[in-house]
Amino acid sequence: MWSLNGTLVNEFILLGFTSHPTLQRLLLAMSLAISLVTIIGNSLIVFLIWVEPGLHTGMYFFIGNLSLLDIFFTLITIPQMLAHLASGTKSISFNRCMAQLNLTLSCGMTECFILACMAYDRYVAICQPLHYPTLMRMQICMKIAGACWAGGFLNAAALTTVTTSFPFCGPNQINHFFCEEPAVLPLACMDTYSVEILIFALNVVVLMLPFTFIVISYIHISRVVLRMCSGEGRQRAFSTCATHLIVVTLFYSTIGFTYLQPRSNRSADQEKRASVFYALVSPMLNPIIYSLRNKDVKGALAKVLRKFR
Repeated sequence: MWSLNGTLVNEFILLGFTSHPTLQRLLLAMSLAISLVTIIGNSLIVFLIWVEPGLHTGMYFFIGNLSLLDIFFTLITIPQMLAHLASGTKSISFNRCMAQLNLTLSCGMTECFILACMAYDRYVAICQPLHYPTLMRMQICMKIAGACWAGGFLNAAALTTVTTSFPFCGPNQINHFFCEEPAVLPLACMDTYSVEILIFALNVVVLMLPFTFIVISYIHISRVVLRMCSGEGRQRAFSTCATHLIVVTLFYSTIGFTYLQPRSNRSADQEKRASVFYALVSPMLNPIIYSLRNKDVKGALAKVLRKFR
């Protein structure tokens, strides 16, 4: 980290959403409820996939990874926000802010890769069903998931290294409720335009390559499904893809607003509102989507509940 004019920022102030005491208490209650639902719901999904042999397939293995990412992202961002809302203190040290920035980037990038793997899993299951047990056996799925996590964390480490190399000498107020790269970078005490272009290009590659892979996978899936003679078979095939498509839509419709357009085309308040959805709402909705639309998950839950009766 560089210094400028002999000064150095040791901490940042997260402005959050409001300083009004009543609104802060309301936000505290809502955020606490949402975070509890998120952690409990996603933990239940991971538990069911772990204990139920019928869910030991590629699709559910990647769903379990997605639930773990949602849990991690919630634990990285929400407890600090709750503490700030409860205490009124909104400061965060420079090192903690950079660590949070790194971890949130890691989770977001890894989720992009995992969503692409889930699309590939559905492609193999529908377009090459006879090869599915070979191509998507658990050993291969674990290696693919490991590569996704490693790729996400390595890319995030590169972006964090670039961000921490800038001098931060003030102002130190971040118009956000957690340390996110687009909100932190404008506070650097130097012209970051060229680096922002590089970071934007990397974001486009990391986000859009998996998305393009997802689109191509579903184009092939649609062709195969539309050729099916059985209407019931087509309905079953589309049903197995519906939950994944919903999650992809929720994820990319909000995170794309923050990371896939130049900073000049968006405002800090717009970024903050979009972040609420992928930091709070989407992780809470994911386990609901899986459980309400998935007979296997509901069946596994029923088996577990019967064991405790």
